[in-house]
Amino acid sequence: MFNAVIDAPFGKVGIRLEGEAVREIVYLPESMQSVAPDTPLAEQAVAQIERYFELASAKFDLPLAPVGTPFQKRVWDAICNIPPGVVLTYGQLAKQVGSMPRAVGQACGSNYFPIVIPCHRVVSSSGLGGFAHHAEDGFYLNVKRWLLAHEGLPYA
Repeated sequence: MFNAVIDAPFGKVGIRLEGEAVREIVYLPESMQSVAPDTPLAEQAVAQIERYFELASAKFDLPLAPVGTPFQKRVWDAICNIPPGVVLTYGQLAKQVGSMPRAVGQACGSNYFPIVIPCHRVVSSSGLGGFAHHAEDGFYLNVKRWLLAHEGLPYA
């Protein structure tokens, strides 16, 4: 199912490959069994994600599968330009891409490559906002809180 599952400060991260590209990165609960990387690309993805856990300013250079709609890709490209330690609201990002905040939020929630495409850096104008199509408090919002705190931006 996964080409690698690694420990993360908030649980686990699963990595799926498709051919010579990363197909998906998934946040998983701590109870998920770890899986050693089974290909050189999985090893590369693991190394880069673990480097990010050590240093929030770490860069990613992974081949990503061509997934998503043209609109999602436009939003994801804009998200990649948000540096660590900075957040934009859904509304601010919507203005950049010529859209509406709700559509941007949906594109953020549909991100196949969290951490690599740092959608956690997009928040609501009134607080944390949702994460991975989850608006209620729980595992996913705790992941978002950890990622933001890791980058020096604590959100309660």
